[in-house]
Amino acid sequence: MISFSPLHDAQVPPAGGLLIGGGYPEAYAEALSRNTQMQASVKVFAASGRPVVAECGGLMYLGESLEAAEQTFPMCEVIPYRTRMGGRLTLGYRDAEALYNSPLAARGERVRAHEFHYSALIGEATQPAYLIGGQPEGYARGNVLASYLHLHYAADPRMASRLVEACRVGT
Repeated sequence: MISFSPLHDAQVPPAGGLLIGGGYPEAYAEALSRNTQMQASVKVFAASGRPVVAECGGLMYLGESLEAAEQTFPMCEVIPYRTRMGGRLTLGYRDAEALYNSPLAARGERVRAHEFHYSALIGEATQPAYLIGGQPEGYARGNVLASYLHLHYAADPRMASRLVEACRVGT
């Protein structure tokens, strides 16, 4: 693992894959949107075919834009969604069905996770990553998997092994 800062660094470091965890991008939206070099680097990385996995705040960062504090902040434009901050909390444990083969799970497998966010994706649910209670969630296409879900890797250790193997192949 190699850490980097989408706030302060200019590009993604050399790596076989990219894991963007949760956080609060709305608190740093202006600074994230100003770092256009990093946004371009993330977009190039995603286009390279190496695995990109984004959870919650990472999902928001990979989107087209983030609407917060009555402003719209451009993001990485890797996935075809905008994110809008709202007042309604989405919270709970989730049991989701993978809809596509990804660096973490095969189609039809179940993943366990939790969800905690005050935002919503804006845009048509094209290529959702998961189904939760019959509802589409996230985005999966090729090497990119982005979702509001914070996955519980201990519930299925194969997810971590698969991601590491996909990153090895990507180097």
